[in-house]
Amino acid sequence: MVKAILFDMDGVIVDTEPLHHKAYYGMFDEIGIKVPETLYQTFTGQSTLYVCQQLCKHFDLSYKPIDLVLKKRSIFKTLFATDPSLQLISGVEKLIKHYHEAGLQLVLASSASMGTINSVFDRFELNPYFVDKLSGADLKASKPHPEIFLKASQSAGVKPEHCVVIEDSTNGIKAAKAANIFCVAFKSPHSKNQNYSEADHIITDFNQITLPNLNQFFN
Repeated sequence: MVKAILFDMDGVIVDTEPLHHKAYYGMFDEIGIKVPETLYQTFTGQSTLYVCQQLCKHFDLSYKPIDLVLKKRSIFKTLFATDPSLQLISGVEKLIKHYHEAGLQLVLASSASMGTINSVFDRFELNPYFVDKLSGADLKASKPHPEIFLKASQSAGVKPEHCVVIEDSTNGIKAAKAANIFCVAFKSPHSKNQNYSEADHIITDFNQITLPNLNQFFN
């Protein structure tokens, strides 16, 4: 039986990826590096600090990773406040309310910074439905490491075998499976070139994972 749902945020609850893309490439331009899209796509689902650490190594930069993080976050903050394209993913608000009304424990487990998480939750009034919010930026290891989902399971007070992770990225799916948690991959039109082969179930619409549908996998 399903007792807890562990949600990723970017690409699952809200489509912040276009804003992150603009912010990252604004930062790239500012520091004078050319990052191919193929390299950028490998960063999906990872924390900003981890991405900036990899960039410093890859391009042999004299900047400290935290300096790049702050540049990127400053650009993102401006975009978040001014870009009208930021909206909840279609159908996810209805799904969140459905799970909440059914008595499930909902935990947000995202690689985004807590500042971004709080901005999204405040803007779309999601706080009442979640028992906790976890940021990968506050943890020792980024996805695909399972740390964030193991902590989310603990926060929900539910054993991993009774949890479900909803993810849209290769790294997130790998993290869920490393934590031995059932993983639903949302094949989001906003998350390109991701590998869903390790997911337990793949969907294209949130109507496909109402609680009765999910419980079929746990009988």
